[in-house]
Amino acid sequence: MMRLPALAALALLTLPWSSSAAEPTGALLQGLDKITAKTFAFEAPIDSPVRFGNLEVVVRTCAARIRTQAPERTAFLEIREVKPGQPRKRVFSGWMFASAPSVSAIEHPVYDIWLVGCAGVEGDTLNKAVPVLDQLRDEETPDENAPLPED
Repeated sequence: MMRLPALAALALLTLPWSSSAAEPTGALLQGLDKITAKTFAFEAPIDSPVRFGNLEVVVRTCAARIRTQAPERTAFLEIREVKPGQPRKRVFSGWMFASAPSVSAIEHPVYDIWLVGCAGVEGDTLNKAVPVLDQLRDEETPDENAPLPED
């Protein structure tokens, strides 16, 4: 099993990657909550933790292959499970590929996360058919100053 990540890393070194002025600023991800069967889209900036459920996702790098080659997006992610009163537990650390999410998938009983693209790269966007995680948080969080409904 250890050979697969090593081969993936070797493949990354041999591919021509973009060195354009628009360097990726993060990763575009989608996550599935297996309990509710809901899928969410979210952006994770490079080196900034983002929460999805009780998972903390940190993108270390995101790379896009140059336009003259077959499109490929790849990102190095570190994902930890965060539970109150317990130390953080690493559940994934490695490369994810947008074109082949099952090559290096996160193994978690409740959540799936996969790479869609790189933020800041022309043509890469979040899937508009999937709810965006930040928008849902704002809508679902009740306003403390809102008046109570009348009976």
